[in-house]
Amino acid sequence: MVWLFDLDNTLHDASYAIFPAINAQMTAYVARVLGCDEATASRVRVDYWQRYGATLLGMIRHHGVDPAEFLHAAHDFPELASMVRVQRGLARMLRRLPGRKVLLTNAPQEYARAVLRVAGIERMFERVVAIEQMWVHGELRPKPDRRMLRHWLARIGVDPSRAVLVEDTVSHLKRYQGLGIRTAWITGYLRTLTPSRPHAAPAGETRDAATQAVLDAERERHRHAAGEAAHAAQEHAVALVAAETQAPQPRRLKRANPAHRPRYVHIKVQSSNQLHRRMRGIGS
Repeated sequence: MVWLFDLDNTLHDASYAIFPAINAQMTAYVARVLGCDEATASRVRVDYWQRYGATLLGMIRHHGVDPAEFLHAAHDFPELASMVRVQRGLARMLRRLPGRKVLLTNAPQEYARAVLRVAGIERMFERVVAIEQMWVHGELRPKPDRRMLRHWLARIGVDPSRAVLVEDTVSHLKRYQGLGIRTAWITGYLRTLTPSRPHAAPAGETRDAATQAVLDAERERHRHAAGEAAHAAQEHAVALVAAETQAPQPRRLKRANPAHRPRYVHIKVQSSNQLHRRMRGIGS
């Protein structure tokens, strides 16, 4: 068996400090490239997210930016060690989990490896597949692109039926249904927004109409996907962040409610630490 782990908000709590910082740095980069203020840059990001699913793809297509430069600007963290939060026992769980482990992340390679080192789990993974490695036939195809996933499953020599994708982004898991891959949904740091989304303004600050409309639409979609009851408490304490996503602050962990597990999710757990004892749920 091969475990394909996402990174942010799957193996660590990226909502604590990293996502707000990425959001700010990404918006600042767009503002520099366009020569505009950050409010305009935020609207551009919303537009590119709606049209292409990622700020980066829009910036490449319309402004010819260097992907490596964009990703470095958004993920440059001199104080990364103080920003990473990992649950106790994660390394022990990964060692106990049978099978190969591969990191599959839309984050850049340098950042991903740095987070793994800080978390003390870099040696647990035989390979890191970051966004730089997600080019297929000359096009950048990050998650949840199906061609990219099929390409990498073939590269690592595993049939989809022998792989488990571990993600916090339920829309990614839904996109991969039909490929035969098994799925594990991590809900402890449940995301409410999707890749490259500008973050909502804090309470008391104004939001432009375009951003507010996108936030409202995504909130309704997420409620439908996972059940309003499971999300209501988190939405009161949400700290909307984005870069690759945005998320509420984690609650005290409790047993996942299988009643709110979408049919394309094989197991639903609060954290990666719980995967070992729930392996039967994916047919192991």
